[in-house]
Amino acid sequence: MSHEHHHHGIGKHEADEPLNFSGGLDAGSKSLADALRISFAVLKIIMVVLVILFFSSGVFTVAPDERAMVLRFGRIRGDTTEKRILGPGLHWAIPYPIEEVIKLPARNTVLRTAIDSFWYNERNKLPPASLDPIIEGYSITRNDTIADLKGGSDYNIVHSKWNLTYRIADCELFFKNVSVKMPAAGQTLIDVIPQSVEPFLKAVTSEAIVVTMVNFSIDEAIKSDSRIGKETEKLLQQKLDDMNSGIEVDSMQLTAVIWPRQVNDAFVASIKASNEADRMIREAKGHAESKINEAGGEEMVNGVLSPNTTDEQKEYFWNNASGTVQQVIAEAKAYRTKVVESAKANADYLQKLLPEYRKRPKLVVQRIYQDAIEEVLSNTQETIIAQPSSGVKNRELRIMVNRDPSIGKKKQEEKK
Repeated sequence: MSHEHHHHGIGKHEADEPLNFSGGLDAGSKSLADALRISFAVLKIIMVVLVILFFSSGVFTVAPDERAMVLRFGRIRGDTTEKRILGPGLHWAIPYPIEEVIKLPARNTVLRTAIDSFWYNERNKLPPASLDPIIEGYSITRNDTIADLKGGSDYNIVHSKWNLTYRIADCELFFKNVSVKMPAAGQTLIDVIPQSVEPFLKAVTSEAIVVTMVNFSIDEAIKSDSRIGKETEKLLQQKLDDMNSGIEVDSMQLTAVIWPRQVNDAFVASIKASNEADRMIREAKGHAESKINEAGGEEMVNGVLSPNTTDEQKEYFWNNASGTVQQVIAEAKAYRTKVVESAKANADYLQKLLPEYRKRPKLVVQRIYQDAIEEVLSNTQETIIAQPSSGVKNRELRIMVNRDPSIGKKKQEEKK
């Protein structure tokens, strides 16, 4: 029993010593485990925060004057137009480099570009003797027919300034087919679009201007005919559509136009003559319209003058003419009646005088002459009769004619 008890005591002692030894290791292990557990917890929190920050960085805002597209590995994300083109508001995309956000101006955003490649060099205050096409821009206008010119036509050149306003109508076509430089730090694509697109637009617009201007005369160009801008806009839009540029022309305005300064005097004289001719033409047309209206209108005049108009139709026109025409017609009819009656009276008089004339013709003629002289002299205010003697030769007869105002008054008083 003592042996068993001794063995039991030794075993207990041996068992207690490892427990005491391992108990010291458990304390260190416990501290290490706690430290590792805390580190892993912190690391998990950091990882979660980083993941949250990573995905939250994909949230972006599209302003009211913007549109956006999301590129996933260089391709536009989305299978419908609504998904591919994002409107104003909050949106989310996988952060770069998986996805990239491209912002473009809204469709109603108007962009402007000045086209001054056809203008002269304003740094030269005085025009040079000849026009240098390298530094002086110009375009050619349509040939005008000139009768005295060999060949029958002449071309003219003009300087012009233009203003182009446009919109980005189709974001996808614009992004795919129009080259735009990469924005610098702190810039967006919207900031660099005008500068990037301007050389391209100027080249295409200049071609449209050259083609359009040759279809108009220099007078139409100087007067800034509205058709010039419309035709240029139409041709420019057609070229941009053929290129699938996604750009829509809002307006094309001819802001300034002038002839070459080297021929200023000749152009001023030509314009003055042209304005005078236009004024005379307007006056002539106005006078013609006034007379036509007085005559009863253009329809009546054409109807009366037409060779196919019958007498009945003419009579209808006369009866339905205006008051002025009716007055003229009445006066004409009265004059016609007077002439006819006078002719009849003269015919009756001569008919009665014919038997006497056959008997004594000289006496009758002399009597008619005397009656005519009496009628003429009765209406005169002053009568001077000068009849030189038949036997006097080489003599001058001078008569001073100075009407006496009192004679006319006396005549009028006698008539009263």
